[in-house]
Amino acid sequence: MAQQNSFDVVSQVDRAEISNAINQTLKEVGQRFDFKGSHASVALEKEELVLTAEDETKLRNMNDILQQKLVRRGVPLKALSYDAVEPAAGGTVRQRAQIQQGIPQEKAKEIVKLIKDSKAKVQASIQGDTVRVTGKDRDTLQQVIATLKAKDFGINMQFTNYRSN
Repeated sequence: MAQQNSFDVVSQVDRAEISNAINQTLKEVGQRFDFKGSHASVALEKEELVLTAEDETKLRNMNDILQQKLVRRGVPLKALSYDAVEPAAGGTVRQRAQIQQGIPQEKAKEIVKLIKDSKAKVQASIQGDTVRVTGKDRDTLQQVIATLKAKDFGINMQFTNYRSN
């Protein structure tokens, strides 16, 4: 029987690291002079971050702090998609950021199409929110990984579950 090798293309974010980055952000916001007496906050609600501040400038500054903390903790910024700034209660402004977990269906189709267009001797299949790529030759699989890394799909991608049978 022929040897089959495979790997998965996934998009996952460690919630613990996001939580740690939020705690560090809130600590820094509490200590900074430009946020004294401010009611700026960041909260994690299910699959989204909610940033709240008095005005858009403070919101933007707090978002910069949060992004720095996320990058230091190894959370890619591509995993966040920001909504528009909206007015909130008490004269404050709010912004929501969706946390991407899993590859969206349309992006998965783009990934499979790119793999098929590359004419590599592999099979790509969408399995829920992951894409599994199988092939006989490990070198071909590594070429597919390099091809996927070279193209920007606008999402956070990891290559996991590399198996040789």
